[in-house]
Amino acid sequence: MDSSAVIREITGRAREAAAVLSVMPSDKKNGILLAMAEGLDRARGSIEAANELDVANAEKKGKGRAFVDRLKLDGRRIDGMCAMMRTVAGLKDPVGDVLEKRTRPNGLIIEKVRVPIGVIGIIYESRPNVTADCISLCFKSGNALILRGGSDAINSNKAIYEAAKNAAGAQGMDKDAFILIKDTSRELVDAMLEASEGIDLIMPRGGESLIREVAARSRVPVIKHYKGICHVYVDAEADMGMAEDICFNAKVQRPGVCNAMETMLVHEAIAEEFLPRIAARLRGKGVTLKGCPETRHILGDEVDVAGEKDFATEWLDLVLNIRVVRSLEEAVAHIAKFGSNHSDAIVTENRANGIEFTQRVDSAAVYINASPRFTDGGEFGKGAEIGISTDKLHARGPMGLEELTTYKYVIHGSGQVRT
Repeated sequence: MDSSAVIREITGRAREAAAVLSVMPSDKKNGILLAMAEGLDRARGSIEAANELDVANAEKKGKGRAFVDRLKLDGRRIDGMCAMMRTVAGLKDPVGDVLEKRTRPNGLIIEKVRVPIGVIGIIYESRPNVTADCISLCFKSGNALILRGGSDAINSNKAIYEAAKNAAGAQGMDKDAFILIKDTSRELVDAMLEASEGIDLIMPRGGESLIREVAARSRVPVIKHYKGICHVYVDAEADMGMAEDICFNAKVQRPGVCNAMETMLVHEAIAEEFLPRIAARLRGKGVTLKGCPETRHILGDEVDVAGEKDFATEWLDLVLNIRVVRSLEEAVAHIAKFGSNHSDAIVTENRANGIEFTQRVDSAAVYINASPRFTDGGEFGKGAEIGISTDKLHARGPMGLEELTTYKYVIHGSGQVRT
């Protein structure tokens, strides 16, 4: 069977499952989610063993530390997947919510009602926890799911998928509610991107090259974020202790993820005092610093030169660009030029400056006096996220249950006809 026929068969099964899921009662969905959480917990030994194999293979291939960090599943991360499923089970089901209701002069009652999107395809690379996140959110929001992970995490993905599927099946769930494509060949991805009649939405999760390729070639609607070039701007009126803590967290806490800070912008009025403090702390954690001429004048030649290419790079590693700016306007202009519309922050005690920053920076998440590392479905109270969208349509920022629905109009009449 060729790749197109394989995908037609898979999407046909998923479409049938989606029809069942779309009307499944919330209490039944919640019970199945809780059972899946228990299934993952029971299967942690097999999940860890599968992940160890993936990690060993990655290390043999010479993959970098950030890549391996994204790939690795330790006991704490498995605990997190189980907790995430339980949290999603406890969230309000958006399906069926009436968003608007109006009565027309002719007596028609018009309701705008949330409904599932249908069949969602996820094409992802080296983060196996994506498997659990997507299963949970798509199932709770009434969507059938087709997962196609990368070869680097295939053993982990299969272990998570089988544990969730077996537990859900024991609760009577349709076996095609979520489907993992275990063949990691390129041809099946190509066929998914052509399956506009079988898949309603595709979300690519991975590096910029994957996302750009999917967006350019897909005949199915795509929600994406190309990269996370996130900034923290330390204003002239910042509390320096707060700024130091926020910048350190934004770069060091987990540098290999899309909401980590890649560039720190510092107002010239405080640069002489602030930069040596934060630089010493960052260097203590092994961060390589790249800076503009003013930064290098203050910190010395141990800071590498940062050019335009550096400011446009998502490092996903312990590397940080630094630029000294003369004003809030210059910081905003830098973000507009080099940012990726993901997450950007200002540290300031001047409320007017904070509000102006949020109004002028066109990103999915804009922070005042907090680390951009909070751009995450769990941290936003969504349980998890299926992805973080930097698009403006149909959703923006962390995509949880509500973002996995669309709407339709339901009209109640009493015999009206149009004249």
